[in-house]
Amino acid sequence: MPSLTSSAVFCIAPYTARNSPVAKANRRRPMSEINVVPYIDVMLVLLVIFMVTAPMMTQGVKVDLPEANSGPLQINEDEIMLVVSMKADGTYYMNAGDNEESVPLSLIAERTSKIITANPEIKVLVEGDKSLSYGVVVNLMNVLQTAGAKTVGLITEPPKQ
Repeated sequence: MPSLTSSAVFCIAPYTARNSPVAKANRRRPMSEINVVPYIDVMLVLLVIFMVTAPMMTQGVKVDLPEANSGPLQINEDEIMLVVSMKADGTYYMNAGDNEESVPLSLIAERTSKIITANPEIKVLVEGDKSLSYGVVVNLMNVLQTAGAKTVGLITEPPKQ
């Protein structure tokens, strides 16, 4: 006579955990989670690259500035400044527009007037090459003051030790 326990084991055997209907349904379902670790790695690499290259980027035109023993200008981060640059060949550039395009002196007066009308507290600075004559720099400062600038400052480099 067959034992009752052996037949019960025989009936349960086909429904093991691997062959159960629940396990088959779980195997067919796509994975619903996205692995974001590679994206985080890429973002961290990009962040490091931007942090390294940002200080190297300079704005404006390359000008050989004169040296002076003046203290650093106290500037707030949210303060807006208008910088007018003069290269050694006598061309003028403004930081308010496209830095790669030279601006004639007559347009500098017009643009400065519009900028000062829109923002009366703006600081106006002159960045002149050290090989320029004193008269050229003073002429530009006069044009800027005539356009409405309250004060005009000069940008210099600290002396090399």
